[in-house]
Amino acid sequence: MPSPKKYEQQFLNALRDIFVGAKVEGDSGYINLMRIKSRYYEQGVFPRLQKDINEALKPFPDFREELFDKLYTFFQRYFSESGSIYFRYTALHQNIYEKVYTDDRDVMLFWKTHMLYYVKTDRIFISLKVEVDGIKFFFDAANMTLKRANEKRQVVYAFRKAESDGSLIFDVGYSERGKSTKVDDMLKAIKQAGHSLTDETLDRAFRVFEKQSEVDYFINKNARAFLREQFELWMYQYLFAGQNVWKEERLAQLQALKGIAFNVIDFISQFEDELVKVWNKPKFVRNSHYILTLDKITNLQLLKKIFAHKGMKAQVEEWQFLGMVDDKFKMTLLNEKDVVGEACHPQYKYLPLDTRHFPDLELDILALFDDLDASLDGWLIHSENYQALNTLLPKFRERVKCVHIDPPYNTATSGFLYVNKYQHSSWLTMMDNRISSSVEMLSKDGSYLCHIDENEYERLQLLFDQLSTPNAGTIVWDKRNPMNAGSGIAKQHEYIIWRTKQKSPIYLRNEAVLEMLKVASELVEKYGKGSQEAQKEYATWVTKNKKLSGGEKAYRYLDEEGFVYQSVSLRAPEPRSDPKFHEPLIHPVTKKPCGVPPNGFSRTPDTLKDMLQKGEIIFGVNEKTQPRQKVPLVESKQRQISSVIQDGKKGKADLDLLGLDFPYCHPVSLYEMLTGAVSESRQDIILDFFAGSGTTAHAVFNLNRLDSGKRKYILVEMGEHFNTVILPRVKKVAFNSKWKDGKPVFEKGESGVSHFVKYYELEQYEDALRRARYADADLFNNPYEDPYNQYVFMRDSKMLDSLELDYKKNAVHFHPEKVYKDIDLAETLSNLRGKWIKRITSDEVEFQDGERVSLNDPDWHLIKPLVWWQ
Repeated sequence: MPSPKKYEQQFLNALRDIFVGAKVEGDSGYINLMRIKSRYYEQGVFPRLQKDINEALKPFPDFREELFDKLYTFFQRYFSESGSIYFRYTALHQNIYEKVYTDDRDVMLFWKTHMLYYVKTDRIFISLKVEVDGIKFFFDAANMTLKRANEKRQVVYAFRKAESDGSLIFDVGYSERGKSTKVDDMLKAIKQAGHSLTDETLDRAFRVFEKQSEVDYFINKNARAFLREQFELWMYQYLFAGQNVWKEERLAQLQALKGIAFNVIDFISQFEDELVKVWNKPKFVRNSHYILTLDKITNLQLLKKIFAHKGMKAQVEEWQFLGMVDDKFKMTLLNEKDVVGEACHPQYKYLPLDTRHFPDLELDILALFDDLDASLDGWLIHSENYQALNTLLPKFRERVKCVHIDPPYNTATSGFLYVNKYQHSSWLTMMDNRISSSVEMLSKDGSYLCHIDENEYERLQLLFDQLSTPNAGTIVWDKRNPMNAGSGIAKQHEYIIWRTKQKSPIYLRNEAVLEMLKVASELVEKYGKGSQEAQKEYATWVTKNKKLSGGEKAYRYLDEEGFVYQSVSLRAPEPRSDPKFHEPLIHPVTKKPCGVPPNGFSRTPDTLKDMLQKGEIIFGVNEKTQPRQKVPLVESKQRQISSVIQDGKKGKADLDLLGLDFPYCHPVSLYEMLTGAVSESRQDIILDFFAGSGTTAHAVFNLNRLDSGKRKYILVEMGEHFNTVILPRVKKVAFNSKWKDGKPVFEKGESGVSHFVKYYELEQYEDALRRARYADADLFNNPYEDPYNQYVFMRDSKMLDSLELDYKKNAVHFHPEKVYKDIDLAETLSNLRGKWIKRITSDEVEFQDGERVSLNDPDWHLIKPLVWWQ
């Protein structure tokens, strides 16, 4: 027999652990979240729930322990230790209820966490005060270094000292050189300091500290619907299992059980729904700046102001740090002219100006552009990518021609953090949340390219199958470099899943053709039109070029005007019986009939006459040589992309040339090929929300250089390398196309490019949690509403302290500085409204459709979703 109230205490303890946990102190979104949870449970859920349970059990008090036993049995299947709500445990006999097909699909991908948002993106720890079993702990995380993106390192603890008030102080860091936590040594040291501590209490304290990186791992999209459905199935199974005959009292007990379970579900769901609202709320744009090359500053007076600005010293130091100028550089060099008035240093016009050095001149700089967003070449966004996609969606819905991503592959070295038991499930949830949002940005003929390896290839394909973007096929990327493994096959390939709305074939960008035309043009310029030297050197270059296909090598001739062509037979494929196909052509020099192909000509006399007039017939030195067709090489010549691509280049080599460091990245050449095949239009937008080192932007630069295109890019990256790699890379590639050892190499034909890009940070989930205020409202105190189904958080202030109520004018004034000091309200409203910016002044933002919104006193209804979600 169980002890009295054993199951009741077991259930209430489990519920309390989810909501309350240990007492924590500090300043972070996590700690604010835990305070909210604790108060919500202690002052709202627990007292009301106990009252309602006591009332429900009055008719059958003996059912109390069984009720709590069944509640615990049910809820422990769906609650993780950190409070996430999903299929934590699914008994085998419950699998028949999993949704594995629908009316229009006979198979669907199903995974344990498919109903969740994947929230946590990195293990970022802060110092924490916590009380466990009456003992105070302080974990000092001040010296925890940030990990590289692909590292998986354990947290290690070291006891430092005991304070006079009994608090135990621990240093926390990441494991280095095999360093580990030595619990026995710590316990001895703590005992010597005069404190008694068990290893269980110490382990609990460690888990509370580490829980800050896991407590917000998942949020259930609709906890109420999910848990109610699961309880209905659980109850149905219980009722109809075996040959049971239920009496009226038993049915009443089970009905009471269901009522209490639904009350618990509704309490839990109200809190979970609030987290969903915070997670999905539009985010403020913060700390925004622009990068533009000096040639964009067309106003000479403004340019003089910039050169005389106090921020110019920091700007020059940045140019020197990036290797663009040396320590001998002087501002006078920017305006230095030669005897004919040409710039002595033309490369300097592409020096990248960063407006963060000139904040008071930023609006003057932006005023140079009549249509701001249309003038931009890209957006660089420092943010967790779901927050960015969700915020950007209104502005870029159906505007993106290509989404091109290289996500973590969910392997031991990919850097993806997951719940160990369900790593595939966690990864799929992370990808599903983000792919679903980004697919909505695709244009009507847009394409989705996703790199992956065999570890998640099949599951990712099934995930894409659930979306509406048709499958164009899979490219196998042969990296030409086998990676030896401990066993099995040495891998030298990856996959690129290609989904597209485009209904026509996908053609490679004619890079080989463009190169052939470029070489021919350079040789003609060097030797002159019709020169034997140009023709001979061009033919030799084509013949020896291993990158060209057989069909491309056929274009090895230059005509008298310097145009590239190939010679094609005019012979009919089958014998022609009609005499007109055997009429000879007259040689233009000898005036004698030329030889006719044995089968006759493939074209009619009228067509041949027309070809003669256009210069499309090639004659020999005399009439003894059969005439042939001259087929010119044109820029639009296309070749359909193959399912196998070979590219053995290393992305790290591209970064080494720039003098930048990043552990792993793909080669720019591969991205040029892929993006070029998607982006036929030179005005397309390319989105990469796993930006890494910025390879996508680099590829877009190169494509635009080759064809003078105006493609734009959107890059999203959350890591610190956004500042240390991506921004420097964009600045360097804009300044010059060729680099070596971090220094620009200036050669003929190698130069910078005129460029204008905006970069900014986004408010994050952690930021919103830290700023949200929930402590003022009374919970569940409305006598006119059902406490289980009212919106409990309606009366909480959230971020309303940023508003000022003007009762006299019946108006609401927004003070952004009360939320964050660095808000870019114009860009925030642009994302929120889904409208592109035409111009920004100190007073207002004007959108492309003509709407103007005040930046000093914006309409409360526009701001409301940002500060008071409901």
